[in-house]
Amino acid sequence: MLARVFANGLGHRVFKESTRTVGLGVTGRQDRHASTEVVLKKTGLHDFHRAQGGKMVEFAGWSMPVQYKDSHITSHMHTRQHCSIFDVSHMLQTKVYGRDRVKFIESLIVGDIAELKDNQGTLSLFTNTKGGIMDDLIVTKTDQGYLYVVSNAGCADKDSAHMQAKLLEFKSAGHDVDLEFMEESLIALQGPSMAQVLQKGVSDDLSRLTFMTSVLTPVFGIKGCRVTRCGYTGEDGVEISVPSSDVVSLTEKLLADSEVKLAGLGARDSLRLEAGLCLYGNDIDETTTPVEAGLIWTIGKRRRQAQDFPGADIIVPQIKAKTHRKRVGLISTGPPVRQHTPILSSDGKVIGEVTSGCPSPCLKQNIAMGYVEAGCSKVGTPIQVEVRKKAIPAVVSKMPFVPTKYYMGQ
Repeated sequence: MLARVFANGLGHRVFKESTRTVGLGVTGRQDRHASTEVVLKKTGLHDFHRAQGGKMVEFAGWSMPVQYKDSHITSHMHTRQHCSIFDVSHMLQTKVYGRDRVKFIESLIVGDIAELKDNQGTLSLFTNTKGGIMDDLIVTKTDQGYLYVVSNAGCADKDSAHMQAKLLEFKSAGHDVDLEFMEESLIALQGPSMAQVLQKGVSDDLSRLTFMTSVLTPVFGIKGCRVTRCGYTGEDGVEISVPSSDVVSLTEKLLADSEVKLAGLGARDSLRLEAGLCLYGNDIDETTTPVEAGLIWTIGKRRRQAQDFPGADIIVPQIKAKTHRKRVGLISTGPPVRQHTPILSSDGKVIGEVTSGCPSPCLKQNIAMGYVEAGCSKVGTPIQVEVRKKAIPAVVSKMPFVPTKYYMGQ
């Protein structure tokens, strides 16, 4: 769950932590003496990243590490073969309290939260009245009397305002619900050796913590941590919500294991693309419906029948009637494809556009995803991509490109 910083694959700009911008005088002319200070937000690990050689970039208003001393490809492959720590503290963490908390969150999203077991979570979508995707998020139904919600950094202001507006509406109607926007840090430990590393620091048996389940537990002696078995890489992994005062200590304890290295946003982006996961702002947005995006599975069966979520009158009919375009995977030869690359039919007609693309470190091929006309969306369909005004052969591929390894239990 990333925002728009990698709109051109792994392209990015490096920003200083504090930049100055020229203001406008009251006459509308540039005033070279007027200035405002634009300060990027910093996570609890910011100074630690810099001390570890992190190359910092601006991301959704935050100063974040794009990579460390290791190359992007080295970090990517280390995550696939061992495990890596990603700082995801910029993401919005929210607690939803009150007797009507499930009814409240279901008024905003497509998922069936009522049917979840205690400490079970699900990926869901905020949708608007036109059926567009406002953001993707994970909702966990905890046994501590609240819902735990994690949504994207790039949509944090929009999401919080959206939830607060609905909160006022619910409260004015006499419903019992409250929101708490959390200050905790969030780190992701991702990779096949995650469990052996983390098990040393928790008393709970991690073999019982399956994909999309969560537990509140001390981690390496640090109290108040929430461990959720999920992630954005396609590998087995967890996200750990930890008090910000303890995030450096926890990160250091995890890094003491030789299996673990730090990884930045560059590796996170290529890992998620290999896993066929959407990047909000690129692959899904408010002009995209869940059906077009291939995310029908996020819509609960009960919710489809009740048609009681925002945009249901548009989204539900699309499930049966199909849509004119679909999100697909692509594999191509030659130069890598990036966002906005035109997708062409075999006879050269424009049939769509790439939304994300990069060379795959694991497959040693160029991979991408994008939207094409529904008639050209079948896996194996030969197509073309236009790179530097040249038509390059490509083929529609199944996703994920690299098999996912989520832990579903023994």
